[in-house]
Amino acid sequence: MFNMSQRFSVSAPGRICLFGEHQDYLGLPVIAAAISLRLRIEGEPRPDRQIRISLPDIHQTESFTLQSEIPYDNQRDYYKSVINLLQREGAVIPSGYDIRLTSNIPINAGTSSSSALVVGWAYFLDRLARTAHIKTAAELADLAYRAEVEEFGEPGGRMDQTSISVGNVIYLESWPVPKVEALKPISGTFVLGDSQTAKDTLGVLKHVKYGMLEAVRKIREVNPGFSLHTFPAAQADEFRQLLTDDEFILFKGNLSDRDILLEAKTLLEKGNVDPVVFGNLLNRHQINLREAKRISTPKIDRMIDAARNAGALGAKINGSGGGGCMFAYAPDNAEAVAEAIEREGGKSYIITIDEGVRTELV
Repeated sequence: MFNMSQRFSVSAPGRICLFGEHQDYLGLPVIAAAISLRLRIEGEPRPDRQIRISLPDIHQTESFTLQSEIPYDNQRDYYKSVINLLQREGAVIPSGYDIRLTSNIPINAGTSSSSALVVGWAYFLDRLARTAHIKTAAELADLAYRAEVEEFGEPGGRMDQTSISVGNVIYLESWPVPKVEALKPISGTFVLGDSQTAKDTLGVLKHVKYGMLEAVRKIREVNPGFSLHTFPAAQADEFRQLLTDDEFILFKGNLSDRDILLEAKTLLEKGNVDPVVFGNLLNRHQINLREAKRISTPKIDRMIDAARNAGALGAKINGSGGGGCMFAYAPDNAEAVAEAIEREGGKSYIITIDEGVRTELV
């Protein structure tokens, strides 16, 4: 716990999904990385029970009173859900606070700005509590997941909260139980490109998630022991007649992405990653995301092509798709890649892999 007269801040990173895009909800693993775009929460105590939040980036404010169970005013009322979960677990928030929240993480673009808020807010409040209840990054990620996803009955896996809590590069299994493994950091720069078109999460999930779940359901009717974790991609044609054309393309794409991730994990576990090999794995993943899962857009495709033509070693769409962001791996010529993305109408950010949520005294 911090001295309650002390002004302090925390920051939480955005994240990119390196491998395993659209696979966590299928029970398959993902590889994600925290990035150097960060959300910052700064605050100082008040003499009353009011929480007052200033959001200068979007010219908004929010305020409410601390109480034993704070009622929600809207879906995704994350400031309150985090407090409610902490208090249910016995945390005592000793006073109100004046909060200032700023961020350079793109909003609604697939870089987990909402999860950065939830993780950062939970970490901030736990530092204020009379007795800290969160002892590890895994505990923080779990509380943030419950506050963001379960509390509001939302769909979603644990990748965002875990990546932001742990930081750097992680391998995450969500099935049968959550398991996280820190991988070796990736040196060099990436360039994030925001298409400045909002992602279409629900529209994409209707096709990608539910189409794949229907394919698995049909397969298990004739092969009850079928497992996405172990079924060989080379034998996919066994189920060609069982599935619609779209389902079969999705099925093969998911098996391929599963295997690409395993190649990437082996590469990252060794350390001293070959940049060309790493970039090629990103490119192979993008082909499946564009052709099989169809989550890319013409604008993002142009941004990816421009980045590669400018010297990026690999690039892919990031997040749920239908808009949002892409990123390129550009360890040697990030400026040229950023300019190429801008010429296609994107907003570019030169980024590196970064640590997870952290305290920053002011």
